[in-house]
Amino acid sequence: MTLHLFDTGSGELREFIPRVAGHASVYLCGATVQADPHIGHLRSAVVFDILRRWLHAGGLDVAFVRNVTDIDDKILTKAAENGRPWWEWAATYERAFTHAYDTLGVLPASVEPRATGHITQILELIARLIDSGHAYAAAGDVYFDVLSWPAYGSLSGHRIDDVHQGESAGVGKRDARDFTLWKGAKPGEPFWPSPWGPGRPGWHIECSAMSRTYLGPEFDIHCGGLDLLFPHHENEVAQSTAAGDPFARFWLHNGWVTMSGEKMSKSIGNVASVPNVLQMVRPQELRYYLGSAHYRSMLEYSPEALRESAEAFQSIESFLLRVTEQVGDIELSDVTPGFRAAMDDDLAVPRALAEIHTRRRDGNRLLDAGDTSGALEAASEVRTMIAVLGVDPLAPNWPRQQGNSAEMASLDRLIADDLAARAKARAEKDYATADHIRARLERAGVEITDTADGAKWSLRERG
Repeated sequence: MTLHLFDTGSGELREFIPRVAGHASVYLCGATVQADPHIGHLRSAVVFDILRRWLHAGGLDVAFVRNVTDIDDKILTKAAENGRPWWEWAATYERAFTHAYDTLGVLPASVEPRATGHITQILELIARLIDSGHAYAAAGDVYFDVLSWPAYGSLSGHRIDDVHQGESAGVGKRDARDFTLWKGAKPGEPFWPSPWGPGRPGWHIECSAMSRTYLGPEFDIHCGGLDLLFPHHENEVAQSTAAGDPFARFWLHNGWVTMSGEKMSKSIGNVASVPNVLQMVRPQELRYYLGSAHYRSMLEYSPEALRESAEAFQSIESFLLRVTEQVGDIELSDVTPGFRAAMDDDLAVPRALAEIHTRRRDGNRLLDAGDTSGALEAASEVRTMIAVLGVDPLAPNWPRQQGNSAEMASLDRLIADDLAARAKARAEKDYATADHIRARLERAGVEITDTADGAKWSLRERG
């Protein structure tokens, strides 16, 4: 099976054939750096990092562009409210997003362009739209003429009569459905010179200009959250195609992280901040959780769901550590046919995880039966598959520890006393006491393995 992806534009599952053989070009709408990221922001980064890793696993060289919107009404407002320069405010939260990406093992983008670094390209694109009759200048602003482009609404399915841009009326705007390409300067705001007067770019034009700069007028995949489908992505495709660019060949949209059925959003206060969540689980467990559902589905957040997901990850980690301790190093090999079929079917991660857990259970049974070569083969497949999802427990960027480190240290001290008492009983040939201690630990979910270097313990994997 070859890779098929659900294209929002066509509403169909389509075979992915890269525009240039051996090379995939991907653009992801990144953050508007106005505040600290929450886990809803990070889902998009995680699920499309999995896409990137799977493209790479398929032998493709991947150019992955993720932009930064560093000039925006929200940034200016929040910076002013806090008495800080806008550029400092944006840079502060850009670093916060970068730290969050790194913490969750998201691969660095091939390039991460900022809107303010591409004013020249933005002005050139606006000029092309004016020259082609699809944009007009008015009172220092420039607007895209929505009615001049008959295909408007084709991506999102919006009817032209139902379009609402969410913008202010604007002096000189001919139609409320038109959207802003260039905002004339207001007192106290940052601005750049332009043929239409000093000002700054509108939100939508930024991504069209930056994707073209790094990926060309036509590229393979445009990604982003479902909340960006309208108006942002609709306006992107309208202005780019109106300017003569073929633009994106596939559109992929991820579902939201929700709480009580509502999209996670700072504006309504239902957010789970990254630092708070990382008090409950480790970074790799949070990443596993965010990537565990199908990328197009909604992911309902609760502490219980997060803990269950963390336990599922720990069962994989426990198996791989068990094989490492009892058999030896685990090398990467190849994925199973079931895993490949799942990932090629629009990145069906839940099915891929089911395959991983099936092989994990197989491997544990083989290890219990003394078949170390079979267990090592299963472990190699499990490690290779989980690495595609970006959460290889043996990778050097993840701490190899089950659960919270302080809790595990305390548990280790408690179990060490029991193991010492068991060793003393065995030395005195008091096997009844030794067996009683082992049985008590096993009832508590602690597995004991006797080795030449003494007894070792691990938390029994679940499921």
